[in-house]
Amino acid sequence: MDIKKRFITAALLVMAIPSLAQARVLRVGVSGSPPFVEKNGELYEGISVEVWRQIAAARELDYRFILQPNTDLNVKAVANGRLDLAIGPISITPDRMANSEIVFTQPYFFAEQGLLLPTEPPQLWTRIKPLFGLAALSSLAFLLISIFAVGNLIWLVERRHNPDHFPRQYLKGVANGTWFALVTLTTVGYGDRAPLTQAGRAIAGAWMVISLVTVSTITAGLASAFTISLSKSQSSGITKPAHLDGKLMAVVSGTSSEFLARRYGARSLPAPTLGDAANLVKQGDASGMIFDTPALNYYLKHNPDKTLSIAPFPLSLTTYGFVLPKNSKLTRMIDIELLRLFASGRMETIENGILK
Repeated sequence: MDIKKRFITAALLVMAIPSLAQARVLRVGVSGSPPFVEKNGELYEGISVEVWRQIAAARELDYRFILQPNTDLNVKAVANGRLDLAIGPISITPDRMANSEIVFTQPYFFAEQGLLLPTEPPQLWTRIKPLFGLAALSSLAFLLISIFAVGNLIWLVERRHNPDHFPRQYLKGVANGTWFALVTLTTVGYGDRAPLTQAGRAIAGAWMVISLVTVSTITAGLASAFTISLSKSQSSGITKPAHLDGKLMAVVSGTSSEFLARRYGARSLPAPTLGDAANLVKQGDASGMIFDTPALNYYLKHNPDKTLSIAPFPLSLTTYGFVLPKNSKLTRMIDIELLRLFASGRMETIENGILK
């Protein structure tokens, strides 16, 4: 009888082992900035947090979040065995991949890394400078010559048949012809001068079409010149990645922005948070800030500031993944669940629900 009881007890213990394993509370390190990680009281929110929650719910995993000071320390805690998993906007970089103590899941978010730059109110000269550029002056000269030429043509064909409007004297006649060309160009059309001959009307008709196209082209060119001029005046002299060389750039400590600053030859000015780094730019302590574009967009959306803008060019592309210890049994399971989130459209729903 004792042998039978022992057998039953042993069987129950074997059956209980998987349950005990599943009941283990996972230590999940959390780090990063909104919109990927945000702490409201005791509640964690954001894209990275919600993706993990979806995975944990699908596999009935028990876990607790442990806030980490920054991304690098979050990754190191996994490598040292103090965490079972690290989540957040953790960029998959060559340096991190080279760490043999950790592995990344497949990417769950694709982003650009960009620049936050100070904007400067354009000065008066900056506003009117395009009017004195080569393109504007050459267009004006062409327009004046065209008006004078049309005035001469109208006078030549009208002087004999229409001397009241276009006198035979050259100066007076060409002056009236030029006046007619000018009011036609501007579509004012006073009607005090008008051609009567077929040739005069043909010239006037052709001039109407030509002047319409010419004025539209010049207006578009000036608008483009003004836009380019004003955008350059607001970019603190940084109009392409090569301009970062030697510049002092604010970065968030423990993030891939430090690696990117070194890559472009910039000097780093670390700050503990995205907001602190942005303040360094606003105060003029840094020429700009290097960080992930989605986070910068989210920051400006919730902290509108006309003195800051995002550069119109990216510095690089990056991907985010979760970090686990090497040989972790969770890696394959998380990869499968990430694929399911993409395939079902839930990943897009998570991103759109937070970003928009």
